[in-house]
Amino acid sequence: MTDRRCSVAIDGPSGAGKSTIAKAAAARFGFLYVDTGAIYRTVGLAARRAGVDPHSATAVEPLLPGLDIRLDYGPDGTQRMYLHGEDVSTAIRTPEMSMYASAVSAIPAVRAFLMDMQRDMAQTHSVVMDGRDIGTVVLPDAGLKIFLTASLRARAERRLAELSAKGDPSTLEDVLTDMARRDEQDSSRAAAPLRAAEDAVIVDTSELTLAESIERVCALIREKFGPEAGR
Repeated sequence: MTDRRCSVAIDGPSGAGKSTIAKAAAARFGFLYVDTGAIYRTVGLAARRAGVDPHSATAVEPLLPGLDIRLDYGPDGTQRMYLHGEDVSTAIRTPEMSMYASAVSAIPAVRAFLMDMQRDMAQTHSVVMDGRDIGTVVLPDAGLKIFLTASLRARAERRLAELSAKGDPSTLEDVLTDMARRDEQDSSRAAAPLRAAEDAVIVDTSELTLAESIERVCALIREKFGPEAGR
C-alpha cells in the first residue's frame, strides 16, 4: 500500500448497487469500505427502540449524546455495526430500517453527529465510501466521485431478490412503492439531499450485470489513481 490516501465517493439512490459494488471495489484495491447507510440505519434502529418518531428532530436529537455506535470489520472485510456493544448488522437490514434511516438522515443534528466519524476514516485510510451525500457533503474533496444510478424498476427487482433470499415476503409492488417513497424523501430533504456532485461520473447500471458494474467502477479508480492504486 502506498502512503498516498485515495478517496472514492460513491453516491446514488437505494437499490443502485452502491454497497455491493463499493465493497467489491474496495477489496480489489485494498481500500477500507465504509457503508454510511448502515450508520444511519443504526441511528434509525436506536430511534425505533426508543419508541420515538424518526422524523422528529426534537425527539431524535436528545438520543444522540447517549448513542454508542461503532464500526468494525470481519476477516472478509464485511462491515459490522454495533449499537451499545450489540452487533446489529442484521437487524438494520430491513425495509422498515431503510425508512427509519431515510427519516433520521434528514435531521441536521444527526448528520453533524456522524460527520466526524465518516471524515476521520478518510483521513486515516484510503477509502471507498458510499451513501447519498458523500461527494457533495461528507467528502467534497474526494479524489474520485461516482454517482451510481439505475431505473426504479431495475433497482426494485434487485432489492426484491435480496429480500426474497432472506425470506422476506415483500412483493415487487411493495418494494416499488417503498423505493419510490424513499427516493422522494431523500431527494427533497433540506439537509444534504440526494444529488450527483457536479464533478461526479454518472454510471447507470440498469443494463449492466453486477460484474460489469464492478469492473466499470474499478476502471474509473485505476484511471484516476493509476494502475498501482492501493498496492
